[in-house]
Amino acid sequence: MFYTLSDLFAKLGLPNSPAAIEAFIEKHRPLLQAEPLAGASFWTAEQAAFLREARQEYSDWAEVVDELNCLLRD
Repeated sequence: MFYTLSDLFAKLGLPNSPAAIEAFIEKHRPLLQAEPLAGASFWTAEQAAFLREARQEYSDWAEVVDELNCLLRD
């Protein structure tokens, strides 16, 4: 299965239009390199847990979670 950023934002319960995704990234970047993505203060506990699990288990979500991680750090 291949998920998009739009799918990920919907899964996280966030607005998932291209404009909403861009606004979210602009608002929350740059994320410090030393801070894990799931450790960022702007996630709810449920969102952070999902992001941790998605990366640890190398699930179908891992690639798009990594993409978001990169976008928030550039």
